[in-house]
Amino acid sequence: MRSTAVAALGVTAILALSACGGGSGSSTSDSPTTVPSTQGDGKTLTVWVMDGDYTDATLDAINTSFTKATGAKVDIQIQQWEGITTKISTALSSKDTPDILDLGNTQVPGFAANGGLLDLTPYRDDLKQGRTWLPGLEEPATVDGSLYAVPGFAGARAVIYNKKTWAAAGVTKAPTTYAELTAALDKVKAANPAADFSPFYLPGQYWFAGMQWIWDAGGEIATKDGGTWKGGFSSAAAQKGLTGFKTFQNTYSTPASRTLDVLVPDQTQLFADGKTSAILATAGSIGLIQKANPKITDLGTFPFPGTSGKSQPVMLGGSDWGIATKSDTPELALQWTKIAGSPDIQDQYVFGKDGWIPNSTEAIKAAQTAGLTEQQEGFFAGALTSKATPAAAQWPTVEGDKSINQVFSAVVSGAKSPADAAKDFDAHLGSTLAS
Repeated sequence: MRSTAVAALGVTAILALSACGGGSGSSTSDSPTTVPSTQGDGKTLTVWVMDGDYTDATLDAINTSFTKATGAKVDIQIQQWEGITTKISTALSSKDTPDILDLGNTQVPGFAANGGLLDLTPYRDDLKQGRTWLPGLEEPATVDGSLYAVPGFAGARAVIYNKKTWAAAGVTKAPTTYAELTAALDKVKAANPAADFSPFYLPGQYWFAGMQWIWDAGGEIATKDGGTWKGGFSSAAAQKGLTGFKTFQNTYSTPASRTLDVLVPDQTQLFADGKTSAILATAGSIGLIQKANPKITDLGTFPFPGTSGKSQPVMLGGSDWGIATKSDTPELALQWTKIAGSPDIQDQYVFGKDGWIPNSTEAIKAAQTAGLTEQQEGFFAGALTSKATPAAAQWPTVEGDKSINQVFSAVVSGAKSPADAAKDFDAHLGSTLAS
């Protein structure tokens, strides 16, 4: 049974924590506050961790440091992905809620808006511990300017290419500019003229990829103006990005791919079958390709170069640590969360043991200095320029109805002009995010 910790909170902590939660985006004070140090002898912190996110070594390191500092114990409860959103929603509204939850970065706005997560804004600077969090993790954890979760780790997309196929076409170095990329793909295309071969397989519904073009051009999915979300696909920058995505897709991917997504057919299987020489995918796809075709051993990676002269911003997936508003031990939860996001845990465990992309630019650069494999380098370098979906409670609805998939597919297939597709999607986006 959990004890009621509110009576034990110090005066400073009460002032800071009493205004937390509710998703209002407001607090009695947003001045910097240090995460309180408190003893927790005889108490147990409950932490929900998603299956596969962290190794036992990492969790043990966090718990050992936490128990040494506070005397409190930790009950780690591994959660399965099936039905997790409903399970978390139910748990956050109950009196027996877990204290800390391992959340997908894009899940945070919805749970924050429903009042389920503690407002961590007063502790933002202390929780960062002198580091710069990746925007793709921090942005969705920040709702109306208030912080509701601490970044844990990231997963990014990069170009995966068959070095043997490229070398046979005369390309021996990974491109670093958009012009070098298209020149390389032109050579691969000329050397592989089969109608069902894609120099770069890029299905039209692949909105994660399409957004990289829009962000690279300076566009946004949506922006908030006066409390109202407004779709951004009709902006001049987004239109430039949409047009660029269509040009690249139509030039280097097969016509049949214009109305497809990455799963049917599976783009990793197409790669394994030799039907393409490059895809944009997460690091896990390397293992899938090699499992499907063990003969493919010479794979390279690089961040997708943009026409802006920089790497295209990537959509980060990943994990954030949220603290339940109804936690009976908010001070202890804050201490555990600070340790989980600390430089030591990020450098030595999240990267060093788990192999994830850590939560800050400094941690990524430390990993690059420590030494990455050639295959890791593309993903870590790509994550240094990241973006995220709007921090809106209803964003999952947009992903769920696949309207964002269809806007890209409609453009690359020619079913709609970029302007018409954008106009329709912006209207849908505005009404959905406002509901």
